[in-house]
Amino acid sequence: MLNGKTALVTGSTSGIGLGIARAMAKNGADIVMNGFGDADEIEALRAGLESDFGVRAVFLHADLSNPDEAVGLVKKAEEALGKVDILVNNAGIQHTDRIEDFPPEKWDAVIAINLSACFHTTRAALPGMQQRDWGRIINIASAHGLVGSPFKAAYIAAKHGLVGLTKVTALENAKQHITANAICPGWVKTPLVVKQIEARAEAEGMPMDDATRKLLGERQPTERFVTPEQLGELAVFLASEAADTTTGAAFPMDGAFTVW
Repeated sequence: MLNGKTALVTGSTSGIGLGIARAMAKNGADIVMNGFGDADEIEALRAGLESDFGVRAVFLHADLSNPDEAVGLVKKAEEALGKVDILVNNAGIQHTDRIEDFPPEKWDAVIAINLSACFHTTRAALPGMQQRDWGRIINIASAHGLVGSPFKAAYIAAKHGLVGLTKVTALENAKQHITANAICPGWVKTPLVVKQIEARAEAEGMPMDDATRKLLGERQPTERFVTPEQLGELAVFLASEAADTTTGAAFPMDGAFTVW
């Protein structure tokens, strides 16, 4: 389905990003990985994409809080594999606090990674897509890009902003075969979410299992985590020819999180 295409997936050494990278590789796309982690573990993941799916895969490090490095990541990806047909902006961080207690440096960091980096990578990738008259930009927003929650001012502001950036990107490129869409997951059992569950378990003096059930039960009526594999399949569809006129949309995959 994606044979001959190259996908750059930020934050793809674990969690949602890795699930998307594997799904796209499974469907024939060459992959540029990016993220943090143990070097040997990352190399094993990269090599696994090549051996499991018969595609080319490279890993490129970049500090996405730095605009120059975000732009440089796209340029290095183009140099390594020739082009970037599919850009998946997935990397993200989180911090929770009441607004009056929210450290300004944490606000800046969350906005830089979750929103500004997506602008910089998109800005860098679009000229090549426009020249080839084909491209897919998939922004991993969140259910929190569609609704609010307390204590997550920076994250929610960034994810709402990312949905807005998606719409503008779609409109500006609507006459070419370049689409921009956002995926809005509910609770996914990623390292980021596990940290939130651990913090709740500690704060409320309860076992992890109880904290997990409480987290899901509050906002996600299915009481089941969305999986990285499920999100990967949706990303593959949005990258496919079948989605050529699907653009500017924000797709909830959230166990009815946003239905309340």
